[in-house]
Formats: sequence, C-alpha cells, structure tokens
Amino acid sequence: MKLLLAEDEKRMNRALCEILRQEGYEVTSVENGEDALYEIEGGLYDLIVLDVMMPGMNGFDVAKNARKAGIRTPILMLTAKGELDDKVEGLDSGADDYLTKPFLTRELLARLRALGRRNLPTDDGSLVFEDLTLDVKGAELRCENGKSVRLGEKELRILEYLISNQRRVLTRDQIALKVWGYESDSEYNNVEVYMSFARKKLAFVGSRCEIKALRGIGYELRCRDVQ
Repeated sequence: MKLLLAEDEKRMNRALCEILRQEGYEVTSVENGEDALYEIEGGLYDLIVLDVMMPGMNGFDVAKNARKAGIRTPILMLTAKGELDDKVEGLDSGADDYLTKPFLTRELLARLRALGRRNLPTDDGSLVFEDLTLDVKGAELRCENGKSVRLGEKELRILEYLISNQRRVLTRDQIALKVWGYESDSEYNNVEVYMSFARKKLAFVGSRCEIKALRGIGYELRCRDVQ
C-alpha cells in the first residue's frame, strides 16, 4: 500500500518512515505543504498522513485543495494541537481522521489500517461504478445487464485505477506510473493501446460507461446519460 507522509520535523519524519516501512507500507515523505499537494495530485497514493503545522501551506489547506481536486484518498491529520476547534477544522478540511501528538505507534498503525480498509474493494474483491462491477480478484468485468468478460492484467489495472478515481481526469503519465511502475521501460503509447482494449471490453458487456479522452489532459471514466 502506497502512503504519503508529510511531516516537517525531520527526526519525526525519519522515525515514522522507518516504522511504516517495517509495517509493509511503501512510503514517500515530504517536509512541506506544497510538496505534499504536488504528490497528492499525482494520484498514486492509497493513504495520506498530513502534519498540520508545515511551512508554506499547512495541512488544513493541503487537504482542502486535495478535496477540491476530487481526490478521495483517506487522510489522517497529525498535530500537536488538541483543542476541539482544531479537530473540527481538520475534519471540515477533508481529513478522515485526526491524531494528536504525542501518540502511541500502535494507535497510529491501527488508525491507518482502519482508513486503509475504506479504500479496499468489497469483501468479494469488487469495485462498483454505475452499471459496472469489477471483480479485481477474479479479473472479470460485469455489467448489470448480465454480460461479463475476462480481463488481461493491464486492462484490469487500468479499469481498477479509473474506477477507483471515478469522474476524475487521470493523465497518461499517472496511468503509466500506476499500471507499469516507476522502473518500467514501457513506451507511453502502451497506455493508448491498452486503453483501447479496455474500451472494447466496456463495449462488449454493453455498459453505459465509457473512457473519455480529453486531448492534452488525460482520461476519465464517465457514464453516458440514458435517453
């Protein structure tokens, strides 16, 4: 699970990175609000941990801007403040949970596990969008009309990413990084090739949903209005 940690206190940042990596998280860390927002807008994270008091842009503003951009990734706020008004402001800014410093490591990990479960598929391994059900474990796409089709690995990962970010425009770079990874030497035109395959699977099952290409911007999963 990919996690972004935004904490400006260097010793705390290093300590949390070590703890989280030992727990199996793939951690990227930053030390200011602007870098945090830049990383969040990349759309590659499953969990976000935000310190409130950061230079440049505080955690409240980072969360607000992320939510305005349509990013729904679970956010845990960290702060030395414990007053009720600060907790309310954090939640109103778009945070999903709030942890006051100092905190116990086991409580942080428990809260992250709880937030992580919100971002997982349902118990049967499926994601749902409009008339579509994507069985992630079974690599199968089903439509409410009863039709279904098996998916190749890349088609599955593309549709999983699009459904997880439904009605949000994802750039070709974001999709390439998410599906092929940072170390991949694949050409970016692979995105267009496999996007075409995914479109054909949507058409095969007769879904109202479509993958819309926005020239020079990216791709978005939409549902056509029924006349």
